[in-house]
Amino acid sequence: MRGRPVIVLAAALSARQAMRRLSHRYGRPPRRPLPGRQPPADAVDVAVRVNARTVRGWFLPSAPACVPGPAALVMHGWGSSAADMLPAATPLRDAGLRVLLLDARCHGRSDDDEFASMPRFAEDVAAGLAWLRRHPDVDCSRIVLVGHSVGAGACLLVASRDHGVAAVVSIASMAHPEVFMRRTLRRRLPAPLTRLALRYLERTIGQRFDTFAPVNTIGRVRSPVLLLHGGRDTTVPVEDAYALQARAGGRARIHVVPAADHGGSDALAEAAPALLAFLRDARVVDDSADASGLERRGQSRSSSTSR
Repeated sequence: MRGRPVIVLAAALSARQAMRRLSHRYGRPPRRPLPGRQPPADAVDVAVRVNARTVRGWFLPSAPACVPGPAALVMHGWGSSAADMLPAATPLRDAGLRVLLLDARCHGRSDDDEFASMPRFAEDVAAGLAWLRRHPDVDCSRIVLVGHSVGAGACLLVASRDHGVAAVVSIASMAHPEVFMRRTLRRRLPAPLTRLALRYLERTIGQRFDTFAPVNTIGRVRSPVLLLHGGRDTTVPVEDAYALQARAGGRARIHVVPAADHGGSDALAEAAPALLAFLRDARVVDDSADASGLERRGQSRSSSTSR
């Protein structure tokens, strides 16, 4: 019996070390080498400050910018970057929008931080939104937030608090981060350790998952929402999109791209006609907008389904 407390203490220390490793793994995404994609020649480097850190991005203007016009803020997903989302800017620019692509903290060209999380992604989105609203070429009443995966959840979180957002395009958003993490961790940890890991991650983030889960925040979003999802997404199943729509109070429409997986840029490019229709219905762009290039782009790709 004397050895039992030692065994219990050793097990507790081992579990604590495991929690720290998990927190580091899921709170600090690996910085991948930036893809070879380069921004267009007219891109303007952007830097905004968030909690003493620098968040970097690119602003892609509209030509010609005679009067203030609509704009989109694009936020990538976990472990990704603004460079990965450059292809997503093309259909948005084709529709006449100025585009701000951001690197979240701990990603791309932005500064590191102690950890990354959906709420911190949202802080970065909010800072970028404030930057756009100060830009002389941007109509503040026609700003749309576009996010992929964790970035989509962050955009919904921002829009649930800031009712001046004109619309949200959510690409492959999870419904609930705890459910997503359980799916991910159950292949690596027994159930008791999974529960401990989730509580440890909540302590690290400083919030309960329920407070920022998209399935909970979308009901507080007052602007229209387009839920884009790949039919072959094995990272976040398409059922999550339907769960979000069910909680959106009639303000969300779903567009499924059957051949798309979890990739953000591909889904947006494939869904170009649906994107244009959504932006028109949300009054982000009007019927006279020159979107012929966007429509041709969508018609040249495989079919997809809306609901």
